[in-house]
This record gives sequence, structure tokens and C-alpha cells, in this order.
Amino acid sequence: MEPKPVEASRSVLVHWTGVTDINSAGFVHGGTVLKLADEAAALAAIRHAGRRVVTAGLDRVAFVVPIEQGELITLSSSVNAVWRTSIEVGVRVTAERPRLGEPRHTNSAYFTMVALDQDGRPCPVPPLLTQTEEERRREREAQVRRRNRLTEREDLLRHRS
Repeated sequence: MEPKPVEASRSVLVHWTGVTDINSAGFVHGGTVLKLADEAAALAAIRHAGRRVVTAGLDRVAFVVPIEQGELITLSSSVNAVWRTSIEVGVRVTAERPRLGEPRHTNSAYFTMVALDQDGRPCPVPPLLTQTEEERRREREAQVRRRNRLTEREDLLRHRS
């Protein structure tokens, strides 16, 4: 399989928040933001894999500032790292008041997506071609997150037995 550059996976999803997105405190539900982030991650993973993907995991979501009704949410995603059948996608979320046009970072998340074949089984994906120092940094950090996940899984299994 030919490697694919990070640039080929870059995706942007924009959502205008409305009444149905708001919680009782007057801000956008965290779950709404996560659903949109999952969709943005899937877009990037599909572009990289060239096939259907499913969400296998979600890491490190931090809600920095709240999002209010009527704001535009922009979710930017791209592939950070690729393994045999899985892909880590980073999603950066910003919000802005349309009249002011001053976007602010509201949260980021890292999704692990798995590519599926026509029978719904995990299948290999193309390698990732990193071209900039930032892309190489993001790939290194994704490798650390993966090692941490695998170590945590092994620790939990060891404690169960």
C-alpha cells in the first residue's frame, strides 16, 4: 500500500449551535461536542483509509471553555498516526460568535478509529507519510498515547487475574 500524506486526511466540520444543543446551564452539551468530534474524526480516517471506519476509542478530552447557543463550532481533524488496522485522529474544536468572528479553542480530542472490510472485519490501512516537523511531533505523541493505552490494558488484565 502506498503511504498517504497527513494533508490528504484533513477535514473540517462546521456546526451552528441551536436550542436543541443547549443544556440547562445555557451551554452546548459536552455530548453534542463529542458526537460532532467523532464525526470529524471519522471523516479524516475515511479519507486516509479509503473505506468505512468505526470508533475504537477516545483519549484525552479536555473542555477548556464553554460554547454558547448561536455560536459556530469548527471541528478540524487530521490523522496523527497509523498502525496496522487502526488510525489515531486528532480533532481540534473552536467556537466563535458569528458577529465578532474571534474563534477560541474550546477543546481537543484524540480518537482511535479502525478500518473495516466489506464483512465488517478490521483490515489494513495505508501507512502515514509525515512531511512537516509538526506532523512528525504529532505522530510521536500518538505513539506515546498508544503505548500508554496498551500498558494500562496490560496492568488492568494483570490485576484481574
